[in-house]
Amino acid sequence: MKTVKILIIILNLYVGGFMIYGSLGKFKPTPKPTEIIEKVQSGEEVAPSEDILKIKNYIFGMKQSGFFWPFLGIMEFFAGFLLVSQIFSRIGAIVAIPLTVNIFLFHLFLEGHEIGELLQTLALLIANIVLIGSTYKIWKPLLFDKELVKVS
Repeated sequence: MKTVKILIIILNLYVGGFMIYGSLGKFKPTPKPTEIIEKVQSGEEVAPSEDILKIKNYIFGMKQSGFFWPFLGIMEFFAGFLLVSQIFSRIGAIVAIPLTVNIFLFHLFLEGHEIGELLQTLALLIANIVLIGSTYKIWKPLLFDKELVKVS
C-alpha cells in the first residue's frame, strides 16, 4: 500500500511538473496576424517542411485568437499546481485530463513521426488516467447515482 502511495505522489509530480513546464512558454507576446504572410512575401522560410508548417499554423491560430493560448497556459499551470500540491491532486488530475488528451492528440496527428515525443506524451496521458483511476471510488458517486436510477 505504501508503494502505491509513493507511485501516486511520483505520478502527481510528473504530470504536474509537465503541466507547469508547458505553461511557462505560453505567456509571451502574440505575433501580428500578418506575420506569416510578411515572411512569405519577403522570401523568408516559414517552415522547412509541410509537417512543421502544419504545426506552426495550428499554434499560430491559437495565438491569434487573442485569448486561447494564454488561457491554455493558465489552465496548464493551474492543473500542474493542483497536482504538485498533493493536497488538491485529485481535482488537478481531472482538470489536467482534457489538456493531456489534447497534448497527446497534437503529437499523434501533427508529429506522429517523432516517436520519442509521442511516447512521452502517451506516458503523460496514461499517468493522468492512472491518477484518476486510483481515486475511482471517490469519483464514482459523482458519475453514477443509484438513487436516480431506482424505479419505485
